[in-house]
Amino acid sequence: MATVENDKLRPSADEFLSIIRQQQTGKLKIYLGPCPGVGKTYQMLIEGNRLKRRGIDVVIGYVEPHDRSETRSQIADLEVVPPLVAQYHGITLSEMDLDAVIQRKPTVALVDELAHTNAPQSRNRKRYEDVEDLLREGINVITTVNIQHFESLYNVVEDATGVRVKERVPDEVIARADQIVNIDLPAEDLQERLQAGKIYPKERIEAALANFFTTKNLTRLREMTLSETANLLDRQERVAADQGPNVNALGQVMVAISSQGPDPGRLLRKTARLAAQLNAEWYAVYVRTPQESAVRIDATVQRRVADTLETAQKMGGLVISLKHDNVAQALVSFAKEYGITHVVLGRPKPKRLHWVGLSMHEMLMRELPDVDLIIV
Repeated sequence: MATVENDKLRPSADEFLSIIRQQQTGKLKIYLGPCPGVGKTYQMLIEGNRLKRRGIDVVIGYVEPHDRSETRSQIADLEVVPPLVAQYHGITLSEMDLDAVIQRKPTVALVDELAHTNAPQSRNRKRYEDVEDLLREGINVITTVNIQHFESLYNVVEDATGVRVKERVPDEVIARADQIVNIDLPAEDLQERLQAGKIYPKERIEAALANFFTTKNLTRLREMTLSETANLLDRQERVAADQGPNVNALGQVMVAISSQGPDPGRLLRKTARLAAQLNAEWYAVYVRTPQESAVRIDATVQRRVADTLETAQKMGGLVISLKHDNVAQALVSFAKEYGITHVVLGRPKPKRLHWVGLSMHEMLMRELPDVDLIIV
């Protein structure tokens, strides 16, 4: 598999500096990697030191050095905003002190581990929400994240590696980045770093090698990282060229949400990824029939639908709720009115022996012959 020549493709500190000077609103740069240990934090700190030498006001909002000597050496000359110390179930935790960073108002804040979940005492539940607050305050942010934390890749990563990732970042947060840098290392080099104790403590090395850090998993994660980086950069170029996110879109995408669906999260992630590849808007459409009125379905089902639609919104989808006696007819009408080119659906249930007439999937195929139907 080909590897990326990082020195040739990696945007320099000077290029990010030029972006900072162009705008007053906060700008975001992300160092993206396939897994822990590739050097994202180290490269972020190197850039922080370069910017500081150019006279830019840079502080460390939060960095997790993981007891790596080379990482600690890059921290020494940078100002560190003291962390917020919190207690959780008897454990002392260090978190970024968001309010202190905002009060300090640096030009650039270095914030490690974008997908991190904060302690309950923090202002926000997730660190990416902290970063969004910093950007709104006009503070530029350089951060790090691994590919497995992309919300839309949750099922893909689980299928490829067998690992369920709990901490995830909405793809729209990643897509808003002004610069994305892929930090890549061959699987063999990562395994050597792991065995040398440069990624995890010694007691975790054997388990990591046997599970997450297998050659197969690392190779697959690297392929995902390269592919996603290319997609994100391509989308940025199209947006810059067209001065709008959907001027050159290759379609419009709709996903049908059901109160009875087995795994709505998988449907949403598939739709979000497809829409990103097409540079298209996507719609999460829920059709409420009389049988699904608020007085006829229980609270658990109502919460499930509400949670699914909220998740779709967080992932960048436009939520549409329709009332109609016939789900298929409502979806067909919506698709025609909005110029939908791709429809994402869950796999249909087997027909009952006494069933007469077309299923919803068959009706959509008949009524929307020019629309691609994707079954998840």
